[in-house]
Amino acid sequence: MSDLRNPIPAFGPPPTMEDIANMAERALATIPTRLARHIHGVGISVEDMPDDDTLEELDIDSAWDLTGLYRGTPLTERSVSDPVREPDLIFLYREPILLEWIETGEDLFRLVRNVVVHEVAHHFGFSDADIEAIEQEME
Repeated sequence: MSDLRNPIPAFGPPPTMEDIANMAERALATIPTRLARHIHGVGISVEDMPDDDTLEELDIDSAWDLTGLYRGTPLTERSVSDPVREPDLIFLYREPILLEWIETGEDLFRLVRNVVVHEVAHHFGFSDADIEAIEQEME
């Protein structure tokens, strides 16, 4: 396993799905407490690439364009009279994240954290401005 502060040495192996999952868990731990208490039970799944059904459902042409996805019912759309729901899940797509990391030179943990925050924000039904404010709060 690589050191997550310095994820890979020059020409070393790329970060694994486990490395990305560990970074995602660390990212969840940095979410402000006022929000963190509402994400209990939201799972994280790391996959190499989004599947064709997901891309078709979202009308996305290239799998490389999707780094993360929230699947669930946002808190703003829930009711006590709702039937039993599927669990809320955040999917992180390792290969598109690594491509963005290579293309932008962004710190990998910061990039994973931003994807996690963006997907958690969907859980809350937040706007892009809300997401940006949360990311700034976490700096």
